[in-house]
Amino acid sequence: MEFLDPPFMQRALLAAVLVGVIAPSVGVYLVQRRQALMGDGIGHIAMTGVGLGFLLSTSPVWMATAVAVAGAVVMELIRWYGRTRGDIALAMLFYGGMAGGVLLINLSDTGSNANLTSYLFGSLSTVSSEDITSICLLAAFVLLVTLGLRRQLFAVSQDEEFARVTGLPVRALNLLVAVTAAVTVTVAMRVVGLLLVSALMVVPVAAAQQISRSFRVTFVLSVVIGTAVTLAGTVTSYYQDVPPGATIVLLAIAVFVALTLLATPLARSRARRSEAASEECTLEVPASRPAPDELRV
Repeated sequence: MEFLDPPFMQRALLAAVLVGVIAPSVGVYLVQRRQALMGDGIGHIAMTGVGLGFLLSTSPVWMATAVAVAGAVVMELIRWYGRTRGDIALAMLFYGGMAGGVLLINLSDTGSNANLTSYLFGSLSTVSSEDITSICLLAAFVLLVTLGLRRQLFAVSQDEEFARVTGLPVRALNLLVAVTAAVTVTVAMRVVGLLLVSALMVVPVAAAQQISRSFRVTFVLSVVIGTAVTLAGTVTSYYQDVPPGATIVLLAIAVFVALTLLATPLARSRARRSEAASEECTLEVPASRPAPDELRV
């Protein structure tokens, strides 16, 4: 347990646990809404916030949060009103966010390409005490939303029209999901990086769906998978000196492949049990009485 001795590893492990919990918590709603790549787009936009933080000598995490939230709101507005040219507008927003981040961080006196790389792909040694404070506060907000409003968010993610008929504020809830996803991206960028955070939001959920049938089980199992791979990836990165973000994502994909291979025999076993149960029900049904002679044709 020597990896627990360095202070930077203690901060990195705490950040990894928080990211492993909240990323799938938001990702399960994005997958349900078929917006699995939303986190990737927000990550591009958040790069401008990181560069702006270095340029203004403020916290890159909080500045990235503000810019990512604004970008997520714009993305939702484009989804509502930009039906014909929405994809082009989103593309310009994503690429503009990436280009803005690179430009601003090179214009700043304190930033460099090395700083940008740590935010793009994650870095264990650069997680500071101030980052931990920001991550804890933002993670608490994400958990409050994803757990406290899980019924409403599930209803909107499953069927917007039905949710609207039942009286739910669909647009407000959609905006809340977008804002929560933006906050999650900025929380996770210190561990897995802006370019890989979308994978941690989606892959654990996809892996959990291979062996689960209900939303509740998928939610819990994806959080367990996310926490396990972030911790394992962080420890592996410490011992093997490999990038933490890439290690975490590859471990998540490995879990997805393993559960996919496991799901096939489980599905066959369930099908056989279902067939056996249906046959037993058929045998237990009493045969119909023969019709009386006067009713026979």
